[in-house]
Amino acid sequence: MATSSETPPVAVRSPAPAALARWLWIVAAMVVAIVAIGGITRLTESGLSITQWNPVTGTLPPLSEQAWQAEFAKYQATPEYRLEAGPAGMTLADFKFIFCWEWFHRLMGRLIGLAFALPLLWFWVRGQIPQGYKPRLVALLALGALQGTFGWFMVRSGLSGEMTDVSHFWLSVHLLTALFTLSGLVWTALDLRRLSRIPDARPARMTAVAFGAAVVLFLQLLLGAWVAGLNAGPVSGGGFPNGWPGMQGRFFPDGIDWSRGAIYALTHDPYLLHFLHRWWAWVAVAALVVLARKVRPFDRRASIAVHTAFGTQIVLGIATVLTGVALWLAVAHQFVGALLVAATAWAAHAVGTARNT
Repeated sequence: MATSSETPPVAVRSPAPAALARWLWIVAAMVVAIVAIGGITRLTESGLSITQWNPVTGTLPPLSEQAWQAEFAKYQATPEYRLEAGPAGMTLADFKFIFCWEWFHRLMGRLIGLAFALPLLWFWVRGQIPQGYKPRLVALLALGALQGTFGWFMVRSGLSGEMTDVSHFWLSVHLLTALFTLSGLVWTALDLRRLSRIPDARPARMTAVAFGAAVVLFLQLLLGAWVAGLNAGPVSGGGFPNGWPGMQGRFFPDGIDWSRGAIYALTHDPYLLHFLHRWWAWVAVAALVVLARKVRPFDRRASIAVHTAFGTQIVLGIATVLTGVALWLAVAHQFVGALLVAATAWAAHAVGTARNT
């Protein structure tokens, strides 16, 4: 019998939206985790401990005492060490602590990149990505790459001149890009999950109500990032009642510097930004309540998730202020902020899905 030397064609599998959705949920959970890790890194003043960006060789921490001394020497040349950590008596052991948090933060970023890129390649080669979803998944991958780049720009902003902290502008770009990516992961996972149940389902659309809530929440997150970057959390003036609901015992705080103009104060003054962040929160609450009420007839769980997330976030924010920015409360505040973004994306998607039906 004659045998054929031809290689049999590779079987092209059918799309696997359910598997893709599960994969994106895992990546979304990792993004929530890195947001919390980033909060710890910031609050422990660890962000400037690694002064170089080595995407490959930086995967491993220093493995010898000599390597640790070399890294410490690089940090000792930074403004943060010369003006703050050095005069405070930082030791090599102290440096190892902050270095490990920053290293872990960067390692988590690398792991998220691999957790997204490798399965994406696998699904792509096997032909299991539904029609129309390849551009969206590539865009999410590009956002992840941008996130790493923005993170380095943020670190670099604190390594020159007399800066002892990173730029609060770059910090906000870094954080908000992560949260925007998170919302994209959640939205796409929900689209794919629905597609797995309804083969001809169309992607959800952004509605006016959802867009309005997203814009209001974006502004609140931006203000929060600037408050964090300027270390403006403790300026409220102490515990209850001086620190809440007023600031320094007053509704409108003293100490705002208007000498450089209103625009500069709105983007740089810690007292004013703290004031705006705590009171714009109630505008965000109103917008989220409207969204939650809108989604309730279509997806009661999404409505509950939004209410639970913003309620917890408010309590944590007040507690953070009253404790003078206790580390675990501040990290929890940032962690729940990420969950609030995910819940808002869920609710917005549910409303957009209902519009399509």
